[in-house]
Amino acid sequence: MRANCSSSSACPANSSEEELPVGLEVHGNLELVFTVVSTVMMGLLMFSLGCSVEIRKLWSHIRRPWGIAVGLLCQFGLMPFTAYLLAISFSLKPVQAIAVLIMGCCPGGTISNIFTFWVDGDMDLSISMTTCSTVAALGMMPLCIYLYTWSWSLQQNLTIPYQNIGITLVCLTIPVAFGVYVNYRWPKQSKIILKIGAIVGGVLLLVVAVAGVVLAKGSWNSDITLLTISFIFPLIGHVTGFLLALFTHQSWQRCRTISLETGAQNIQMCITMLQLSFTAEHLVQMLSFPLAYGLFQLIDGFLIVAAYQTYKRRLKNKLGKKNSGCTEVCHTRKLTSSKETNAFLEVNEEGAVTPGPPGPMDCHRALEPVGHITSCE
Repeated sequence: MRANCSSSSACPANSSEEELPVGLEVHGNLELVFTVVSTVMMGLLMFSLGCSVEIRKLWSHIRRPWGIAVGLLCQFGLMPFTAYLLAISFSLKPVQAIAVLIMGCCPGGTISNIFTFWVDGDMDLSISMTTCSTVAALGMMPLCIYLYTWSWSLQQNLTIPYQNIGITLVCLTIPVAFGVYVNYRWPKQSKIILKIGAIVGGVLLLVVAVAGVVLAKGSWNSDITLLTISFIFPLIGHVTGFLLALFTHQSWQRCRTISLETGAQNIQMCITMLQLSFTAEHLVQMLSFPLAYGLFQLIDGFLIVAAYQTYKRRLKNKLGKKNSGCTEVCHTRKLTSSKETNAFLEVNEEGAVTPGPPGPMDCHRALEPVGHITSCE
């Protein structure tokens, strides 16, 4: 799917000498931010998150890949189809429709692994899904793009960023492998690394988001339609991914994981593909969508984490109140039984100290039943 370089106006490789529009004056800085910073962030985060992966659970997902299969179905089935429907429903321009479709065909991003950790999801499944979707993107991205654009008249072909996919795989698998090894050899230290990595990952996500918005301020346009799609697209991915996982009888932990993996896309890969395939004039109309999508998927992820943590805290407090109430009842019952036992012992002591043979009344009292001592289980 290479661009035809016979026409200088249609091939990005031949348009390097033309002046960039005002909206792309920071093109070099933007590319630097989304490559260097995100690559370093991905490596560090994958190492820390890899410390939560257990070899036994990871092998069970590979041996019985039902969760991975559901995730891939969501990634390359639901998301491209949703992107196509959104592009048709909102009557987008051809270049804008291509940007939305490319975003829907991209594999899952690293951000989903961080959010999965914060919602107590299945980290083994999350990392397996991210890796498998990135590998599958080598063939599924061109296939999905071809299936959904064969009826569209494109002026130029699309370039699949195979080099970017390869870099993503290297930055994903090698740090995770080191993290798995650290978790196997030093499980106590790996928990500390995991907690630090989760906190640092959240800070880095915010830094990259703010830096991307600031450096790309010239690339934003006031197209309300694209902003609306970038807002609802990740939400649709989260909801449909959760429902499909629930329909296939996955556990609640896996449902949360598949939901986050479906809605979180690889923004850098989408931007790279747009830059390789289109001229600077077209990028002005297209580049704002992946940037807005990345911003809204961050916001959606933080809202999902906040909602889950709030629910978890309330549930914990509710269970704590029940346990404290049961403890009080048990303590009261123990005091009552202790008093009854003491009273019973006092009666026996009085009977034992009294000299002389027992009379008929004493024998009758001795045969009276004593109240049962209640125990709290």
